[in-house]
Amino acid sequence: MKDLPESDDAIAQWCRDQFVAKDALLDKHIAADTFPGQQEQNIGRPIKSLAVVLSWACVLTLGAIKFLHWAQLFSSWKGIALSALALGIITLCMQILIRSSQSERSTPAKVVPAKPKDHHNSESSSQTEVEKQK
Repeated sequence: MKDLPESDDAIAQWCRDQFVAKDALLDKHIAADTFPGQQEQNIGRPIKSLAVVLSWACVLTLGAIKFLHWAQLFSSWKGIALSALALGIITLCMQILIRSSQSERSTPAKVVPAKPKDHHNSESSSQTEVEKQK
């Protein structure tokens, strides 16, 4: 705040200068796909997330193998076909749900325009209509 100009005209010029600098930086970013003077940083994925995903994958795989062994679905071609069909349906449903939840595919929220609060004008217009009828 100490660096801001004092007068209104100087603040307006400072704002314009900031927007011009921002637009130039954005143009450079669009052209080079990076910001000048900045090195890319690989933040990586946390180990905890990897451990959680691997744990769930092991639990679900073990459960699926136990279920398939118990149900004896792999003992015949019919069981194998039913298992493949069920897996295909589940995969299709998951893809549909993933695509519908993506933000770029969702429809924006509809905002109902606010009604103007002009009670005084509406009262005076109704009074003028009554006077016209007389």
